[in-house]
This record gives sequence, structure tokens and C-alpha cells, in this order.
Amino acid sequence: MRIVVAAVQTMTSPQPYYRHLAAAFVRGSALSGEAVTLPDELLLEPLDSMTPEQLERIIAVGAEAGLRLHRFKRTHETLPRVRRVLGFLRGIAPESLLDVGSGRGAFLWPCLNTFPELPVTACEIDPVRIRLYDAVRQGGIDRLHFHQSNIARLELPDRSFDVVTMLEVLEHLDRPLEVIQVGLRLAARYLVVSVPSKEDDNPAHIHFLTRPKLEALFHEAGCRRIQFDGVPGHLIVIAVLP
Repeated sequence: MRIVVAAVQTMTSPQPYYRHLAAAFVRGSALSGEAVTLPDELLLEPLDSMTPEQLERIIAVGAEAGLRLHRFKRTHETLPRVRRVLGFLRGIAPESLLDVGSGRGAFLWPCLNTFPELPVTACEIDPVRIRLYDAVRQGGIDRLHFHQSNIARLELPDRSFDVVTMLEVLEHLDRPLEVIQVGLRLAARYLVVSVPSKEDDNPAHIHFLTRPKLEALFHEAGCRRIQFDGVPGHLIVIAVLP
């Protein structure tokens, strides 16, 4: 089976990327009492039914309160590895997705924007990141779910998600094989991985995972149907599940 991964040049959604997610974050912050106050008409009305002017009013309140709204700007989507993976996902039309190690949202936010109906679950151990995801969910993005957990300890049924993504994750882990095995167990159709393709001086990078090393890891995990792709500086692996 040959997989064609297409780069995505332009992403669109029913609401502008920054405005929609930033407004959700401000609303969620207000609901949790984090130094933001919004009138009821901006706090309780469904996010999807709001006008652009209402969303801008919410964002202005958040900016005045000093909330870090820049994290939602579209600059994340310019990352070549993010564009490449989103292009692949557009081709397969996933029904659900688990993103492992979502971190600051370099892939998570563009994914939510690109697929406005897709249920997305983030798996992250950092409680600060979890609070961020929770605010966005409370603010109106209710298809965003999350688990504060090490992926190796995530106890969910086999094939719980159509697609599992692990972007810039494996190089940080002591036991990448164990995490690959969990990802293969939880994915019904595809496991998508990206890693740096060049050695660097990042002290958080425990492994430099070359193509031969990744092939060996996936074979040991019981998966031989894998395809390789890449962008400058990054290697992308797509494992095809039975």
C-alpha cells in the first residue's frame, strides 16, 4: 500500500483560526475565575453562533487581562512537519484522533482548526498544559478532550482512536519502543510519528532516531507496514494498521 502525503498550503475553517481558539480560551478562563470577567451574553452563548464582532470583544478582554493569546496564532501552522501531517490527515479523513505529547499545541491547535468536526484527544503530563486545554474546552471547543497521563500508562481499549499522532515525542523518551507499542494498540488505522532527522544539542533529546532505528523499533513492536516521509530537519513515519 502506497501512502501519498500531500503538503497543505492553505487551511480554512468556519471561524478564523486565532479568533476562534483565543476566544474559547478567554471564555474558559473567565468560567474558571482566572482574573477575567465577561458579560453573560459573551460567556454563555454557544461559541459557534457568535459573530466576529463578539469574538473580537472577548479577545480584547483577554488581552487587557494579560492572557497569553499569542499561542493560538496561525504561526504554528507554518511548521513544515505540521503542514505535512495535516496534509496526510486530510487525505484519510480521520474520525477521531489522539495526539500524544501535545505540549504547547504546535500541532494540536492547527489540527482543531483544520478539522472543525474532528474529536481530538490530547495526552500530556504537564499540568500547566492540561489547564490550558481545559480552558479551551470549557470556553466552547467541546470536541477537545484530554488525559493527564504518561502515554504508557493510558488505560484505554484497543483501537480507541482512528489515528494516533506522536510528533516530536519519541526522542524525549527513555523507552520509545513501549510508547510505540501503546500507540499501535490504541490506533485503529494509522500511527503517525515525527522525529528530528539531524542530531542537535537539545539536552531533552535522549535519542537520535534514524530511519534504520525507527524501522527496527516498529518491527519489534509488531508493525511492518510503515511508510517514511520527511521535511527539512524532520523524519515522518506512518504506520498502517491492519
